[in-house]
Amino acid sequence: MPALRTIQVLFRLLPSILALRRDRRTWIKQDRSQIDPDQFQKSARKMLNTFILLGPVYIKLGQWLSSRADILPQPYLTELAKLQDSVPAAPFEQVRPIIERDLGSIQERFDHIDTDSISGASLGQVYKGAVSGQQVVVKVKRPGIEKIVAQDIKVLQRVLPLALRFVDPNLRHSARAMLAQFTETIDEEMDYAAESENLKKIKEAMKDSDRVIIPAVLDEHSSKNVLTMEYLPGIKVTDVEELDRQGIDREQLVIDVHKVFFTMLLKHSIFHADPHPGNISITDDGRLILYDYGMVGRINDETRSRLIRLYLALVEKNPARVVNAMDNLGMLTPGYNRTVIEKGIELSIRAMHGNKPDEMEVQSLMELANQTMSRFPFILPKNLALYMRMATIIEGIYKTHDVDFKFVRVLKNILQEEDLVTKAYVEELRISFDMFARSLDAALRLGPELRSMLDESQGRMKRQQPRAMIGASIFASAVFVGSALLYPVNVELGTAGIVAACAIMASSMLFKRH
Repeated sequence: MPALRTIQVLFRLLPSILALRRDRRTWIKQDRSQIDPDQFQKSARKMLNTFILLGPVYIKLGQWLSSRADILPQPYLTELAKLQDSVPAAPFEQVRPIIERDLGSIQERFDHIDTDSISGASLGQVYKGAVSGQQVVVKVKRPGIEKIVAQDIKVLQRVLPLALRFVDPNLRHSARAMLAQFTETIDEEMDYAAESENLKKIKEAMKDSDRVIIPAVLDEHSSKNVLTMEYLPGIKVTDVEELDRQGIDREQLVIDVHKVFFTMLLKHSIFHADPHPGNISITDDGRLILYDYGMVGRINDETRSRLIRLYLALVEKNPARVVNAMDNLGMLTPGYNRTVIEKGIELSIRAMHGNKPDEMEVQSLMELANQTMSRFPFILPKNLALYMRMATIIEGIYKTHDVDFKFVRVLKNILQEEDLVTKAYVEELRISFDMFARSLDAALRLGPELRSMLDESQGRMKRQQPRAMIGASIFASAVFVGSALLYPVNVELGTAGIVAACAIMASSMLFKRH
């Protein structure tokens, strides 16, 4: 069976892989005259239909790829974003044993559970019910899904090496990393005990926000395979007609969506990474209700600081700082050409700002990010890939509402409200001075060589050979400045100037001692 499944998957995927190889080469050239939009869309739609046909794991894979601008051209991202995590639910009689094995008799533990599911996803399905008079939703793992996932992950691991022979070398690195990240993420999504913990952490982190409501978990009615939460109904975030009927300010709604998700990202240790429209509802008074915490991202303080610095550098139109931040975030492959990357970022920043400085439209931001990633050796570490997924899905919500919205203006507000700008600048100064200290240390390691030259210079000075003094001074300065250039620093902050000045002063002081 595994061998047959491998052949089946390879047979169905190969045409899409070959089409992607052709389309990606055309896209990377950035010659729009060679791009046939209809052909790109046709190829992308075939890939989407192939993923649906291959089943739950490949639907999830398609959703994951829909935010991977380092792998797919924009038309593919747009098409795969249409993948809905919707699969016909298994009969309740197949689900009942899972609930009762983990929690006990349904009749004893629940007032009732409706046998018709309200949502059928690729990994689980959801039912309405009641516990002690409280309305609840019960999320149950799809019957036999662990076996299906385990089998198809093994198939993917067999197929990928074969498939990568048909793609360009730059894509191979991203594709291997993507599969490892995808495998880890899908395993996490099947553990409802982990999802419960994710929900509680985010609920605690966002408790002071008046923009969002997060359901409570009923721990006594939850397990690794079953998750019971309070029932919080609302209007789907993309249901424009109903939102208008209820008098919801959709411009403010788009702002609130961005504020909630980017505050999670930039302030807290965990963020919701799957904000597709099925996971966000709106209350009658305009607050957000967030569902489904199976896919979350986690970033530490250091990574968060670097991400904030990246945003600030983009807003402030500083390509050198953008590249520094991206390098620190691990978004660039080893041995990248800094000059080429910096020039590409500079061109992208110009286009993003256009005739409206400091007001980058979300559309321009995402399209240009995609094109830049396609041209240059960018990679996305796992949590930054999840961040990109989050940002891409939120952009889709913005497009649905088509309101007057400025992404950078909202981002600035978040950074200011949370007092993150000052911290980012302090961190940037700290890093710059740390780099200076490292370059100084590298220079001082040449002490024995310097000492030998100093001794020789002192002897020549006694023999009335002042040119040696000048040559030694120049050499010492060059050592300091040259060692500093080994470490990319933020020129805007004046660090290179500080290094040069310190080099001259240090060389002078060295010779004064003799």
